[in-house]
Amino acid sequence: MAVHQLSAEELAEKVSVGVPDSLDTTSINTAENVIWVKSSKVADVASFMKSDVGLDFNFLNSITAIDYINHFEIVYHLTSIDKEHTAIIKTRLDGREELSLPSVYHLWRGADFQEREIWDLMGIGFSGHPNLKRIMLWEGFDGHPLRKDYL
Repeated sequence: MAVHQLSAEELAEKVSVGVPDSLDTTSINTAENVIWVKSSKVADVASFMKSDVGLDFNFLNSITAIDYINHFEIVYHLTSIDKEHTAIIKTRLDGREELSLPSVYHLWRGADFQEREIWDLMGIGFSGHPNLKRIMLWEGFDGHPLRKDYL
């Protein structure tokens, strides 16, 4: 199976038609071959990318978060097993307090532990997640230890 990555231009064109006003055009960098999505539209874009017959992203490889001190980036790696292509979508959350994204758990059950891990270690919540609680640390642990400002 020869899996290939869709180009950012190709994917951005399809997503902008399927979910209007969802792309973050201020952050687009086609050299990375990534599309940037507005944080409030992440679940809508993910739903479109899964249900669109031409895209068919039926597998969530991973979700991760990166702390850049003044903002966080959340990265989704997706694969279409049947179409044999992959995609990367990113979103950005500014600030340090009350950070939240819509959950994609309802689309891919594999998001369950990954979203919980991001909540536990980075402090980014996922609205709509059915069981958003710590997964690695105990309840009552103070803070989120993978944040760069954690002491």
